[in-house]
Amino acid sequence: MAAPAPTLAYGSLAEQAYHVLRDRLVMLDIPPGAPINEGRLASDLGIGRTPIRESLKKLELDHLVVSFPRRGTFATQVDITDLAAISEMRQVLEPLAARRAALMARPQVRSELSAKAEQIASMGEEPEDKRPLMEYDIDVHRLIYRAAENPHLEETLVRLDNLATRIWCLVLDRLPSVSQHIREHVALLKAIVDRDADRAAELAEIHVTHFETTIRAVL
Repeated sequence: MAAPAPTLAYGSLAEQAYHVLRDRLVMLDIPPGAPINEGRLASDLGIGRTPIRESLKKLELDHLVVSFPRRGTFATQVDITDLAAISEMRQVLEPLAARRAALMARPQVRSELSAKAEQIASMGEEPEDKRPLMEYDIDVHRLIYRAAENPHLEETLVRLDNLATRIWCLVLDRLPSVSQHIREHVALLKAIVDRDADRAAELAEIHVTHFETTIRAVL
């Protein structure tokens, strides 16, 4: 029996397709270098080809797909050498986002941040399937970016975090522990919730630096 089509929850059809395809590309469910079949994706998502094409244009701006005349569209390769450039930008922008989130987060978002910290703090031992941990990481970062109340900063950081996560997924099986990295978010989230902007910025920078160090250790 064929798997049910993914539920598309919000926005235009193109936006819905964009979010589904983006996360498949980020988590390497669509492997690097794989051809993108518009017809198959349209059938899978239960929508027409036009929204798929529109979403692919945006994904190309995100450096997640690349199109070649008369050849088609492909998932981009994961280039480990991009790690330094991505980390350099994140080490500047992640602390800025954390600082702004501590100062600017709305009450509802602050409650979400607090709940996420509690969820992570209550995690058990490292699971065999590390995918849920990766999804935790993505959710936390996107929530902090949203809390910063700067759409341009949010868009830039989501794009950078997506590229960093692809590198992470590529070496995931070589990492000794993923849960330890995820648990670093607890103190960061609490600092944001407590409106401690300086501490939040400091912890965000430490977290990003530790990410790069951890990846380089297994290359």
